[in-house]
Amino acid sequence: MTMPHHALEVLLTRPISPAELRAAARRVPLAANADSTRLMVLCPGKTEGRAARRLRRHLTTALPIDVITTHYPDTSGDVLLNVTFTPAVHTALRHSAEQAGRTPEQVVERALHRTLAQHDRNETERLAHALSHLLTGTTPASLLAAVGQVLARTPGAAP
Repeated sequence: MTMPHHALEVLLTRPISPAELRAAARRVPLAANADSTRLMVLCPGKTEGRAARRLRRHLTTALPIDVITTHYPDTSGDVLLNVTFTPAVHTALRHSAEQAGRTPEQVVERALHRTLAQHDRNETERLAHALSHLLTGTTPASLLAAVGQVLARTPGAAP
C-alpha cells in the first residue's frame, strides 16, 4: 500500500544559506523560493498532520523553522498549521484552554480567526478611507477608468 504524499510549506525564521539548503535537501527533497525563506516539500504521511510532524522531526535541527503549513486547503477550506511553542508558552496556552473549557488547539484556532477577521476589517477600512480621499479630487468614472488601466498593466491581476 502506498503512503499518500502531502504538499507542505515550511516558513523559515530567516533566509537560509545555500549550504543549509543543500544539507536539508539531503534529508528531505525540497524546493526553496527565491529568497530562501520558504520551502515546498512533498512529505509522506497517512494524514497531513502526521506528514507535518514527520517533516518537523527531519528538519528541526537543520533549519530555523517557524511554521509548517499545508500548501492546499482541505475540503473545509482550512489550512493545517504546525507550530511549536516554548515550554512557558505551551504551559500558559494549556492553562488558558483549561479555564475556557477548550483544547489548546481550539484556543489557538479561535485567536487566529479573531486576528484574521480584525485584519480584514482594518484592510477594508483602510481601502475605504483611501477611496474616499481619491474621490474628493475626481469623479467615480475617472477613478474607475484609472483603476482599469492599472489593472490592465499589472501582471497577474484578475481579468
